[in-house]
Parts: sequence; C-alpha cells; structure tokens
Amino acid sequence: MYEAGATFLAAGGPGKADFGLLAPHFTTDVVLYQADALPYGGVWRGHAGIEGNMLAMAETWEQFDFTDQRFLVTGETTVVLTQVRTRARATGRELTFPILQTITLDHGQITEVRPFYWDTNAIADACGTSGGA
Repeated sequence: MYEAGATFLAAGGPGKADFGLLAPHFTTDVVLYQADALPYGGVWRGHAGIEGNMLAMAETWEQFDFTDQRFLVTGETTVVLTQVRTRARATGRELTFPILQTITLDHGQITEVRPFYWDTNAIADACGTSGGA
C-alpha cells in the first residue's frame, strides 16, 4: 500500500495516476481519520475518500518521502511508525517528522487508518496554513 501510494503521488495524484494501484489495498467502505488541524484534515470515506485525501496531500506536499518504517502486526491491527521527509508546495519549506498509524485490516484489506502526528502545528506552519506562517 505504501509503495502504491508513493507511485500514485509521484505521478501527480488523481487525474494523472490510476487509483487502481491503491484500490485493492482498501475495502470499499474504508475510513481514514486525519487530524483536523492538517491542511488535508478530516474524515475520508470509501475509495473516493482515499483518492480525495491523496489529491489533498499531493496539493499540499511537493515531496512526501518515507525514510524509515517500523511495523508491529497483531492480528487484524497493524501499527506503523514512519519517519517522513516533506517539502510543502505553498512555502517550499522542508520538514521531517514521525507519523504513527494504526491500520485495521479485514481479510488483507484496510478498513480503517488513524494517523497520529507529533506536531500538527509545525506541519500547518510549514504549509502556510496556520496563523504563524
């Protein structure tokens, strides 16, 4: 899923890349919960929601690279600690930060994703979406 997402974003997101790369990894009723303080925050539902979130991320980030990932798998739940290196489109600012995600699976497909960011204010500042940037 991470490889497919990176390929999708590198191609330019929706309209430029085929969501078919990502679709097999998600149930049709998948739910993604992004922190409201993020430029792409909110609840994203279904394949259309995942594709919409990927578009919002592609519009936010010029670069979004996973530099290190650690996985803990326990039954139907996976916890992933990811180090991310980014560059914001709006400001050109670079930022490195960790994301901890809980991912719930059903028969090998993702049903729910909950990413936890250490500092959403730093992300909003880097993207120029907070009052401080």
